[in-house]
Amino acid sequence: MIGIIFQFIGEFVEVRIDGTNVFFRANKSPMFADITGIKLDKGGVIKEFPDLQDKEDWKHQAQERFKMKIKELNTEEERVRFVIEDLIKFGYKPYAFQKAGFRPVKI
Repeated sequence: MIGIIFQFIGEFVEVRIDGTNVFFRANKSPMFADITGIKLDKGGVIKEFPDLQDKEDWKHQAQERFKMKIKELNTEEERVRFVIEDLIKFGYKPYAFQKAGFRPVKI
């Protein structure tokens, strides 16, 4: 299991990668949620996937594409790199890194 803590507009968001599962948690939330449990901004989704602009089920299709991309990657380290690169595009700044339950290390 690998955890990454991001800073975004004054709050922290934690991402945990455990095998092919990716979970998200904002600092205000006590529980982790997978991609289906988080809010997606339509503008950000359209920026990433322009073909979803006129689709009614844009949110579901974006979630499925994310899940498929995660499953295509071979290792947790590749998944970590993908998540970091993807979130940096939207203004998230990596803050700390945690591996296998050890103490988080600032990036």
